[in-house]
Amino acid sequence: MRCYSSARVLATLAYAANSLASIVNLGATDILQPLDIKTFHSLNRIGSPVVSPGQKLALFTTSYYDPTENKNTAYISCLDIRNGNITQLTESTLGTCVSNPLWFDEETIGFLKKGALYKQELYGNTLPSVVFAPPVPISNVMYRASQDILTFVASVFPNCTMDECVLVKQRNAMRTDSAMVFDNLWARHWNEWMTMEKPNVFTARLDRTRSRWTVGPETNIAAMLPQTSDPLTRWSVDDYTVSPAGDNMAFVVRPPSDNMTWATNVDIYLTATKHGSRPRLLTGRMNGAASAPTFSWDGRRLAWLQMETPGYESDINRIFIYTLATRETVAVAYDWDLSPHALVWSRDNKSLYTVTGNKGRSLIIQIDALTGHRRELTTTGSAASIRPIDDQTVLFVHSDTDKPADIHMLNTQTKAIDQLTNINAQALKRTQLSKAEDFWFTGAHGDKVHGWVVRPFGFNRRSTYPLALLMHGGPQQASTQSFSHSQWNPNMYASAGFVTVVINFHGSPGYGQNFTNSVRHKWGDYPYVDLMRGVDYVTSHMHFIDKNRMVALGGSFGGYMANWINGHTDRFRALVSHDGKFSTISGYYGTDELWFPEWDLGKPWDPMGRVILEENNPERFSANFKTPTLFVQGEKDFRISSTESLGAWTMMRRRGVPARLVYFPDEDHWINRAGNSMRWHTEVLDWITTWTNTSAPYRIR
Repeated sequence: MRCYSSARVLATLAYAANSLASIVNLGATDILQPLDIKTFHSLNRIGSPVVSPGQKLALFTTSYYDPTENKNTAYISCLDIRNGNITQLTESTLGTCVSNPLWFDEETIGFLKKGALYKQELYGNTLPSVVFAPPVPISNVMYRASQDILTFVASVFPNCTMDECVLVKQRNAMRTDSAMVFDNLWARHWNEWMTMEKPNVFTARLDRTRSRWTVGPETNIAAMLPQTSDPLTRWSVDDYTVSPAGDNMAFVVRPPSDNMTWATNVDIYLTATKHGSRPRLLTGRMNGAASAPTFSWDGRRLAWLQMETPGYESDINRIFIYTLATRETVAVAYDWDLSPHALVWSRDNKSLYTVTGNKGRSLIIQIDALTGHRRELTTTGSAASIRPIDDQTVLFVHSDTDKPADIHMLNTQTKAIDQLTNINAQALKRTQLSKAEDFWFTGAHGDKVHGWVVRPFGFNRRSTYPLALLMHGGPQQASTQSFSHSQWNPNMYASAGFVTVVINFHGSPGYGQNFTNSVRHKWGDYPYVDLMRGVDYVTSHMHFIDKNRMVALGGSFGGYMANWINGHTDRFRALVSHDGKFSTISGYYGTDELWFPEWDLGKPWDPMGRVILEENNPERFSANFKTPTLFVQGEKDFRISSTESLGAWTMMRRRGVPARLVYFPDEDHWINRAGNSMRWHTEVLDWITTWTNTSAPYRIR
């Protein structure tokens, strides 16, 4: 069976080898171009592969942004795994977006468009047709043919059907006031104020006849959980999975309580998909965060990731396996000192595949489900979205510092990898992307610390270049050697003429849990020491770096570190602080998740906590701030309130120190809109090139 186009837009691409070979070889007269702002934001982005029931085909989305029209587009293609042929299935008219591709059978696909579920045949020229147009938008749709069951997530009000929720919204729209009243601290999260609408998981029967498909009444699985006294903090489903046979479901919820802002407890429940089955709690003896449930292909076991330390959101993830028949739970690979962050079973049900951070890379690891024995299957770049095909073959998405994400195929026995897509071949045909070059040095506490350098566009060893130090968030996060479409892609700074340096300071995962844990109470100590010693190392070993023209940039904790640097050294010509904490005291009172500052630093009213918070407080060193700083802030950022950036900017301007504030009223902790991201890059690159007297190889503003 082949994939055929079923829309007006027909596009067949060649198999990976042919696709790669078709790229025009650059000759001596060809001129490479830098990765400029417009090109970067116009690049295609690939979605996770969705494997067909027969394991011969895979669907994936391609999305892109058109800067001229300021429109996003996303369409679905079909990959024939056997020969690499790729056929576009849905239209790619500018501004049209589809998502959530799924298989109804080998010849029929489904997808979401504007919150409704559509179907489309793979053959002929039939147009998509609506399967389910619910009164409220749905997401995360799954289908299991053996049970004729649809599962999906929808946000609903307490004790309401989806239809009744529409009426509730209409009544709310007629209110004469806009007041929101809170007694529980869980008043807002990330970028939204809490309302009584919560995401719940539903099941519904899909009746398929040749002439018509109908979706039966939906059943709210989460409604079967115990009722809560405060509807603003009631059950909400974070994630779920369904067994291959469709008879069981596992879902992830944060239990409602009055301590939701300072407790990290997240549970997993198991339930039959049949109406009336009461969910069974699997993680009741653990008070850390559970995540990533996944059923074995025979449906007999459920694996998930589990943190065990209450109140610590960066605890190591342990792997637990629950056997449905015996109701026994066991831990696997408990001696492992790295923290996995994804799980999927092998097709033979004997092992688990996981993606794990390891020394700045995100690697695929195979774990024996009985013994815990581990095999490293990939060694470079960053992997994601593992999709098993058979007992020894998986599809996955892979990227590297100089390579945007594409779908690859991995032989788990030989570790051979084949690239199956190359969705940016044409866009990047004449664009220079630099590779990451690793280095290690002795950092704080005498520990070895890892970093890498990305060389600037048109690099010439006989020339000298300014340095841009990129500082990651967290602090219990890590930069990885991947191609990011965010604001922190090293090649965007290298393309502007900077030697770009990335350092995974103390707190970064992927170097053992002790290294991650060590940053507790040491925000302004260990990471700062690592960063300064790392800069010392590269400037002393790489003589093409001009140490008098250096800048440092970071977001979230990286923004905090930019503020901390400003109070402790003047070695940088300019700084960029994106959504960075200025005061650890006001930052505590204004944040949405209290477990984070309480674990890492302490409580302001507690005498010992106050001491630690003040020891790590950038605001305490305000009188020392003298480096020109660009502050970037999103109003809807409830992790780092806008007053943090506003306060630091106010202090510097009042003292006569050069500073600029770039404010996005419609953004949160990240810059999500492509148009805003282009403006972000323009402001940031203009700031650092101006203060380092650098002529970028393309016009930035």
